[in-house]
Amino acid sequence: MHADAGASAAALPWLLSARGVREKAHAILEAVTRGDSEHFVIDAAALPALVDYVARVTQASYPDLDAIPYHSRLRHFAAGGVDRLARFEARLEPLASDARLRARMDLVITSVLLDAGAGPDWSYREAAGASYARSEGLAVASFDWFMAGGLSSQPDEAPLRADGRRLVALTEADIAAAFQVREDNPLVGLGGRTRVLQRLGDVTRARADWFRPEAPDVSRPGALADTLLREAAEATLPAPRVLAAVLEAFGDIWPGRERLGSQPLGDVWSHSRFGRVPFHKLSQWLSYSLCECLELAGVRVTELDELTGLAEYRNGGLFVDLGVIVPRQPGALTERHAVDSDLVIEWRALTLALLDGVAVALRERWHKTPDELPLVKVLEGGTWAAGRAAARERRADATPPLRIDSDGTVF
Repeated sequence: MHADAGASAAALPWLLSARGVREKAHAILEAVTRGDSEHFVIDAAALPALVDYVARVTQASYPDLDAIPYHSRLRHFAAGGVDRLARFEARLEPLASDARLRARMDLVITSVLLDAGAGPDWSYREAAGASYARSEGLAVASFDWFMAGGLSSQPDEAPLRADGRRLVALTEADIAAAFQVREDNPLVGLGGRTRVLQRLGDVTRARADWFRPEAPDVSRPGALADTLLREAAEATLPAPRVLAAVLEAFGDIWPGRERLGSQPLGDVWSHSRFGRVPFHKLSQWLSYSLCECLELAGVRVTELDELTGLAEYRNGGLFVDLGVIVPRQPGALTERHAVDSDLVIEWRALTLALLDGVAVALRERWHKTPDELPLVKVLEGGTWAAGRAAARERRADATPPLRIDSDGTVF
């Protein structure tokens, strides 16, 4: 093996870890703070006001800070104050505990992978008449599709599952129909979403070590639960192990991404000066969501704060809108940017490092420990909601301050 190849192989575990995400993000924050960026400067003097803003948003939604839930896909299934999960759980009631967990994971995995930004012009109207947009709309649409058996190859006999046979056969027309896509209701990244679910089907069929089929040619992404339960010593599992399983098991689903040797890297992007920068946004949000599913099944999840914040446009937009991350060029807020551009990579990395600082500041303010107020609750309380609120205050359509060209698989 050449020396360069050996160095690359040694870097792989770091790139596919939350530790790598955090360390690289903080290194980029230090560089930008020194003035070593052509795209952004950091205004540290604006940070206390941002922390105040996040605190107000959090306390408005959660006066009892101990009641803040995880930033998980399960939150969005309650859009409009409707307890859809109660209906889901009622249908799962006859099943054994491990079968219920597989079904929850099937739902969550597919819904998270469909959750990249919908764009400002799309919405979903459910049968009861309420209409939802953005993440909530995507959640309700994917929930309804799942409940109707749309992701099962046997919708009459076994509707509450997603399986490889059905996933590989999905078409853009299937997703368009389920998500009510029309010329006057366009969904960003329809093709990218379709390819991700098709690849998910390919992976679940090819990797019997992760997704043991229940019957010939019927394998399920939710069967990842079996692996995680086996690894839960004394019903306890570290959150970084959940992320590691997600990155390893689902690595091949991401279309057109970088690879290191034969290993797909997923949400890792090459910056012209900072080299490879890992984020794993959807994978970490999926991991947070699966951690909640595991806890519902009686598993105690530890080391939650080893995972990072989420490098997406609500958290990132918060720091731009409130003046902490300041673009050097005025055109940065009006031009469109490719998701793999140096500017977007820096913005996402700065977001992650600054989220850590916000979490520390909020804990100090409220006298909470990291166990009492982990980052996953700061996001929910929290920075994601504050980012949306700040966008609404500044722009009628609540779009993020930076305009990103997305393929439906990143944001």
